[in-house]
Amino acid sequence: MKQLILASSSPRRQQLLSELGITFKVIKPKIDEKAVSLPTPKETVETLAQLKAKQIELNSKDEIVLAADTIVVCDGEIFEKPVSKDDAFRMMKTYSGKTHDVITAVAIRSLDQEVVFSVTTTVEFWTLTDEEIVNYINTDEPYDKAGAYGIQGLARIFIKRISGDYFNVIGLPISYVIRELRNFGLDIDEKIFPN
Repeated sequence: MKQLILASSSPRRQQLLSELGITFKVIKPKIDEKAVSLPTPKETVETLAQLKAKQIELNSKDEIVLAADTIVVCDGEIFEKPVSKDDAFRMMKTYSGKTHDVITAVAIRSLDQEVVFSVTTTVEFWTLTDEEIVNYINTDEPYDKAGAYGIQGLARIFIKRISGDYFNVIGLPISYVIRELRNFGLDIDEKIFPN
């Protein structure tokens, strides 16, 4: 029986898997994300996901680790979780009236197999007033999310359009993940569509 290990403490990733009836245990990896800086955002985020997956020790051929990392890229700059209200304000102001990319990288590994991939979704924001931004950053929502916003939360009112996978913006491109987990022998369909 295959056992899925989610190398993430993100409640949103846990929810996306749980809603499909997929069982997993959570082990939070410990890595210094600030120590990884590569030439492109895609390389950076894929390396972070891979490092997270490799942090988890596998004790059996039936264990499968799933790790992910999400970043927001706007005007060539990587935006991770904001460190302050001022930082969150700056991020939201940067997105105002423009498009940005949300990249989620996923690493899946077992004792004899590993895959790393990323998915990019383009998000366009309406032009925001300073008052709208201040009202938003005065909530608790921005501070545990890459890029300072959650598309599934209050920030949904700022989104003009998206191109790509919606769940990728939440933090896990679930349909892509499911297809890869099948290749690792996890009986996903039985969990999603029980008889």
